[in-house]
Amino acid sequence: MPDTNFLAALSPATLAWLALAAAGVGMSKSGLAGLGMVHIVIFAAVFGARASTGVLLPLLVLGDILAVFFVGRAVRWPMVARLLPPSVAGILVGWCLLDRLDEGAIKPVVGGIILGLTLLQVARLWRPAWFGHFPHAVWFGWLAGGCAGVTTMLANAAGPIIALYLLAVALPKEILIATAAWLFLVLNILKLPFSWQLGLITPETLLLNLLLAPMVLVGILAGKQVVKRIPQRLFDTLILAFTAIAATRLMGLW
Repeated sequence: MPDTNFLAALSPATLAWLALAAAGVGMSKSGLAGLGMVHIVIFAAVFGARASTGVLLPLLVLGDILAVFFVGRAVRWPMVARLLPPSVAGILVGWCLLDRLDEGAIKPVVGGIILGLTLLQVARLWRPAWFGHFPHAVWFGWLAGGCAGVTTMLANAAGPIIALYLLAVALPKEILIATAAWLFLVLNILKLPFSWQLGLITPETLLLNLLLAPMVLVGILAGKQVVKRIPQRLFDTLILAFTAIAATRLMGLW
């Protein structure tokens, strides 16, 4: 739980890094999902892996609301319905684990899950005949959704997992971004009472969220312009690259 005086103790340099991270929240919600690991790493470095989940969560909810407003019209509702039940189940598992896992174990666990799914997607693209039609199988949706729920509760790090799944089922760029925006709006709102119950959201963290909120809007507007100019193939490649880099960072490999 953050110290009650943590806001006053933040240096100008630290606040600048947190403002950059808040802009990263907005950029990730505009479709650059793998880039979202930047804000996770920065917040975890400042507040610790466990406490940072609650500090960051209200900014993610704000980013989800803005994403739905700006880019949410192309949503594929059946895909949201497919992923929501396993993701909620994963959130419940993550809630139980968050109060039991050692601080140093959270990031490697999350990083390992994300890296495993990234390598699976790369292998599928490299040798599609090996995997047939598994992206559309019910079990694969439950695997992706369950992993997303666990990782979003443990580290707010499910964006790359959902992006990888939506890539695997071959959603076009605009539909992928809109579908992920609506799914995470629901999931992150559901997480709020769990984080409050664990003491990870406090009046002090909410005050910091208020100070950083304008940067989320700046990030989503900037990210929207970047995504608009990226071809579909490059977009897919960037998601995989950012996700793999972020996963190895969470695992402490660099």
